[in-house]
Amino acid sequence: MNPVTWFEIPVEDMERAIVFYERVFAISLKHYDMNGTDMAWFPAEKDEAYGATGTLIAGDGYTPSAAGVMVYINVENMDDVLERAEKETDVLVPKTDIGGNGVFAHIKDSEGNRIGIHSH
Repeated sequence: MNPVTWFEIPVEDMERAIVFYERVFAISLKHYDMNGTDMAWFPAEKDEAYGATGTLIAGDGYTPSAAGVMVYINVENMDDVLERAEKETDVLVPKTDIGGNGVFAHIKDSEGNRIGIHSH
C-alpha cells in the first residue's frame, strides 16, 4: 500500500496557483472552501486504494517554500508537461533518467514551491 494518502501544497494566491497547475499539468482542480480554508483539490480516481491525492491550500500556517518536503506529481508524458512548464516557470532540474524507475524533473510553481514531476 502507498504510505502517502494526502498532500497539501501551500499557496498565497489561490486563483494564480489554480491557473498554473491546470495549465502545466492539463488537469482540472476543484475549488472548495472547507470551513474557512481555501482549497483546490487535485483529481483522483474514485475508490483508488493505493494512490494519493492532495490539494492546493491557502491560509494561516501555510507558507510556500522551495525548501522542505517535496511532492512529486505523476505524469504520463514528461516532455509535454515540461514544454508547458517552460512557458510558465523555471525548470529547476531538467528531465533526468533514473533507469528502470523512469524519469523525473523539478519545477518552481507559481507560488515559489519546488515541485517534482515523475513519469514511468
